[in-house]
Amino acid sequence: MPKKGVSLSIGRGEKLPVSKGAGLTAKGRAKYNRATGSKLRAPAPNPKTKADKGRKASFCARMRGVVRNAKGPATRAKASLRRWNCR
Repeated sequence: MPKKGVSLSIGRGEKLPVSKGAGLTAKGRAKYNRATGSKLRAPAPNPKTKADKGRKASFCARMRGVVRNAKGPATRAKASLRRWNCR
């Protein structure tokens, strides 16, 4: 049986709309972490520690790949790249 994903909604305040950066809010991260046992953390657009710099570089590389390989416009991925200040 396939695993079900967590249902997150813009209307309930769990996701940001594309116009505001298209990421999860603190409420959405908390819901996702509770449901999956994950440890999602807040965005690090201006990292201060070495670990956060690596995390940002990794995120930017992954999202660039998502945008590059998308079949459609990938507006949420592009918005998140802008929110994280990726080049």
